[in-house]
Amino acid sequence: MADPELVRFTIDNGLRVVLAPDATAPVVGVSVHYDVGFRSEPEGRTGFAHLFEHLMFQGSESLEKLAHFRHVQSSGGTFNGSTHPDYTDYFEVLPSAALERALFLEADRMRAPKLTKENLANQIDVVKEEIRLNVLNRPYGGFPWILLPPVLYSTFPNAHNGYGGFEDLEQATIEDCAAFFDTYYSPANAVLTVAGDFEVGTARALIEKHFGDVPHRPAPVRPSFAEPLPTGELHGEHLDPHAPLPALAVGYRMPDPINDVEGYLAHLVLAGVLTDGDGSRLQQRLVHREPLVVDIGAGAGLFGPFEARDPDTFTITVIHPHEVSRERVLAALDEELEKLAATPPGEQELKKVTARWAASLHSEHDRLVSRTLALGAFELLYGDASLVYRLADQMSAVTGEAVSAAAKALRPDARAVLVIKPANGNGANGNGEQQ
Repeated sequence: MADPELVRFTIDNGLRVVLAPDATAPVVGVSVHYDVGFRSEPEGRTGFAHLFEHLMFQGSESLEKLAHFRHVQSSGGTFNGSTHPDYTDYFEVLPSAALERALFLEADRMRAPKLTKENLANQIDVVKEEIRLNVLNRPYGGFPWILLPPVLYSTFPNAHNGYGGFEDLEQATIEDCAAFFDTYYSPANAVLTVAGDFEVGTARALIEKHFGDVPHRPAPVRPSFAEPLPTGELHGEHLDPHAPLPALAVGYRMPDPINDVEGYLAHLVLAGVLTDGDGSRLQQRLVHREPLVVDIGAGAGLFGPFEARDPDTFTITVIHPHEVSRERVLAALDEELEKLAATPPGEQELKKVTARWAASLHSEHDRLVSRTLALGAFELLYGDASLVYRLADQMSAVTGEAVSAAAKALRPDARAVLVIKPANGNGANGNGEQQ
């Protein structure tokens, strides 16, 4: 089957556009991806990229506060935004007749969001409450995406808390917001994606109409976030007042997601071999046969795969009983990785994992919102939105030898181990003895 039609072009102000027509349902998705995320925020302003995402919903040049919400919802649509390590996205999904409305809304806030002291103060409070809900007052909050990076990484962009510290959030100023917008929220630093039921010629004309007069500003020079690999096992510890059981997060550096796609995909398949389903190796050994843990998972990326440039993180997370020592869990993990490094998985084991991946990718991209966001993210990160449609085949081509090589790279002397200790007085120390 041929890949669905994609039309890609750039308008005069530098805005890159991806059009993905699909007339199977009378709906349309619109997204804008800006090339700025957690890793781009300035030191001393942790959480600023996410805070700014909130501000982009607080009114714009032509619209008062909450008007964006009203215009989308009155059209029968949905909307949202999210902040990632290397990009921030915004989207709407609406009936196809409302395409122009969505394009107007995105262009209007790309041109001039309403940055006021009142909006800033209000959204700082909203973000702080979000952090309380999702991190501070939740068992295993921030595990592992906030807590593991400062153990594995040493530079501010890679190691800091992307949700933000309260002190940094409270010190954010309108001047900070204006500078951030001027630097990163230019059309030359963004990708607009339109997917669904529309005519290409009509969409092009509407895009020129609404985005064509957004002033050009040069895209910022994107810095490298590279840093040396660990030269020994790194350790961190966190007391969690809400956690009922101890936990571990083990983090490893992965191949470059952009420039070594094959190596990256091999790690994704390795994650499936290790923990995907009851028949996977770590589930069989650590959950069913021994058992040592109550929950285990492995994966690429702190949020998921294909959401960051280099460096990216392979994680294995474990929740285990008090009486089981972390040393015993780590020893079992290392034994299973050594087995895979020595003997590649067989064809049947590989096919089981890659078939699940392919089914998951096809299922995700059947949803218009997921497809729209994936096309925009891949155009931004890889310069090639069509890679979205080739991923399943590339995943199926991963060999047992490539998975074996990925397992061999996950060495104890080049990883970070984060220990979560319950802080309720019922925890255990590293040897499984009661505290």
